[in-house]
Amino acid sequence: MAQIQDPITLRLADHVKAIGRHSLSLRGLSMARTGIIDTIGVTLAGVPENCTKILLKTPGVATASGKALVMGTEKRTTTLDAAFINGTASHALDYDDFSSDFGGHQSVPLVAPLFALAEERGANGMQILLAYVAAMEALIRLARAVNFVHYDKGWHPTSTLGVFGAAAACGYLVGLDRERLATAFALAASMSSGLKANFGSMTKPFHVGHCARNGLLAVLMAEQGFEARHGVMEHKQGFFDVYNGPGLYDVEKLFTDWANPLEVEGPGIALKQFPCCGSTHPAIAMMLKLAQEEGVTPANVTKIEILPHARRMPHTDNPWPVTPLQAKFSVQYGVVRALLSGAPKINHFEGTASLEPEVQRLLSITTAAPHPDMPRDGKDQWGAEVIVTTLDGRRLSRRVNQMVGRGGDNPMTSSELWEKFADCAERGIPRANIAPLFDKLESFEEIHDVHEVTRLLECPAPSEAPRFTEVEREGVPLQTSWVP
Repeated sequence: MAQIQDPITLRLADHVKAIGRHSLSLRGLSMARTGIIDTIGVTLAGVPENCTKILLKTPGVATASGKALVMGTEKRTTTLDAAFINGTASHALDYDDFSSDFGGHQSVPLVAPLFALAEERGANGMQILLAYVAAMEALIRLARAVNFVHYDKGWHPTSTLGVFGAAAACGYLVGLDRERLATAFALAASMSSGLKANFGSMTKPFHVGHCARNGLLAVLMAEQGFEARHGVMEHKQGFFDVYNGPGLYDVEKLFTDWANPLEVEGPGIALKQFPCCGSTHPAIAMMLKLAQEEGVTPANVTKIEILPHARRMPHTDNPWPVTPLQAKFSVQYGVVRALLSGAPKINHFEGTASLEPEVQRLLSITTAAPHPDMPRDGKDQWGAEVIVTTLDGRRLSRRVNQMVGRGGDNPMTSSELWEKFADCAERGIPRANIAPLFDKLESFEEIHDVHEVTRLLECPAPSEAPRFTEVEREGVPLQTSWVP
């Protein structure tokens, strides 16, 4: 007789709870720490955005006092409201890390609720890191079970699957037993939501805040003894059949080779080095190489040819971007901006930056077309080649066949991570806090109390943040400019 297995929520609870310090290699520790650093940075960058400011003005949101900080402010509120607002801010600029396997952004559903809960309950850096790693395992394994049917149907995995990740992270941190953690997952299944039809609006980052809050809420309810059906995932009217459809998922992908290796160590985990669509990044990186290695400058170029992989073109072929959003999704603008200014920064995708006269001149000599030698359905689909013709008639090129953001074998260096972090953090906290905060986060596993970090995340109000033009760390100024 075949052995009857436990419901999926219980099996998942067992696997999540099995993650411990013994599971974490030095690489895994480094990747987890980097994911948290990056997410804190982009959260601070999202504090002044309209979606965050509107939430803070919405009646009933963050009106109650509590111990959890709304990052980039001096407001402390309930864990649920802090998770909601910080989660929304973390995805406001779509600058957060992502995963090709997940089909979404894996860190933002986890970090906001973890920090809010850690402040209320008291937790150290290593406890938060382990909760993050355990949740990442659950999150991406669940994606393997349902994708890419789930993604193609129109669900937003960052939110629909992220709610389970938030529940895993918070349940792990508070030490829920297997029964109550399974209940939290079952509750999360009924709070899973997020439609891709709302991409391009404030609702996309709202999805993240909503799932962060809901995952935390599921844990708090389960902790108090709230009940849910543990068989909700596999039921004929449960999560898998309703969200994907019968036969359009593979449950065993959720558990096979669990944590061997850890998903946080996977090659598909990537950071965004530039604050624009990830599909533009390979071409931007190649233009930076041409500038650095061949001495190419705006003044000595007569023609720029951009040849991305065909799958990168439909949403980034925008030769004359007018609005900031159009600029983020223009491979032509991203490449031109890299030649003109170096690695693009947040302010390069604000206001009328894409309409600057020198930008317009360079766009007039720029073309983009699918690369003829990169198979549309080949293994590598994140490549690009950039070719420039110089005044003296030379044709110089740089090519990369696969660059899914910065991760795997091509991680961001500490200095590159700092450069991005400083550019982001200046929008939410005082100048004096930025370098000490980064240093604390770089040794996060040694933090004895999360308040060592969160006190550096405070600021009187986003609108009162100091205006300045450069940030220093270890005596090295980084040129930046902040536009309120």
